[in-house]
Amino acid sequence: MPIILLLAALGLVGGGAYLYTPDKSRTALEAEYAQPPSEFIQVAGLRMHVRDTGPRNAPVVILLHGLGSSLHTWEPWAQTLSTRFRVIRYDMPGFGLTGADPTGDYTDARSVVVLAALMEALSVPRASLAGNSMGGKLAWQFAAEHPDRVDRLVLISPDGYASPGFEYGKKPEVPTVARLLPYTLPTFMLRANIVPAYGDKTRLTEPTIKRYRDMMLAPGVRQALLLRTAQVMLEPPEARLRRIQAPTLLVWGEKDRLIPFSNAQDYVSVMHNARLVSFPDLGHVPQEEEPARSLVPVEAFLAERR
Repeated sequence: MPIILLLAALGLVGGGAYLYTPDKSRTALEAEYAQPPSEFIQVAGLRMHVRDTGPRNAPVVILLHGLGSSLHTWEPWAQTLSTRFRVIRYDMPGFGLTGADPTGDYTDARSVVVLAALMEALSVPRASLAGNSMGGKLAWQFAAEHPDRVDRLVLISPDGYASPGFEYGKKPEVPTVARLLPYTLPTFMLRANIVPAYGDKTRLTEPTIKRYRDMMLAPGVRQALLLRTAQVMLEPPEARLRRIQAPTLLVWGEKDRLIPFSNAQDYVSVMHNARLVSFPDLGHVPQEEEPARSLVPVEAFLAERR
């Protein structure tokens, strides 16, 4: 999910030494958040945190999380889908327990390479992809570049179109105050940045906030977030979206305050085989806010015959 350069708008300057927040121990985080079925595998020069569940002979679904998130965002969906699909989810480079990419490359092109390498490592020639926000952008980019490797595409409030502060052909400016992120992360500030992702803020639980904060405090993740932000270069997406052959389901919460619901029609109008399901009361992360209800149309779509 997009976490908007966490500190920039919240006036951290002058906050004092009591706001200093060091990274957490990798050993402690893995003990809490990498219990089975988690595993760590070497992919494209990375030690990747992966969960691979469900029947090995079933159709494969790969779940791709958003900015500032981790594979844990998919847990309720994965538990249900794993009864009939092989479900793979992973912490993307720069996030969660995968952590920083040694290459320092957080471009979209690198993300596509890593996903392809993961599929090779897990002997997955084809899969359906489901991605939220930044993960949605990766999903449709991969489908455009590797149409022979994608069965179906589920885009949950995907990133890709320009928005204020993220213009086509121009790298965003990283505010000076945002560079304090590697040194501090008060819980109240993180909460203020997650609340806009929910249509109903009462559905945001304290355990969820704790998980997001712990994943942000994994070694190297905050610095990686700044590097990723500085490397963003948006291009008009229409040409690549038109190349996508996979049947596509767009899923959007109409109360999304991070990526506007109106963008859904931009995708539907450009893509050859796309349809939209929306939820009037949900926000940017329906898989967290109402996992059971938001999964119903997704599961039905994934089970359709081509």
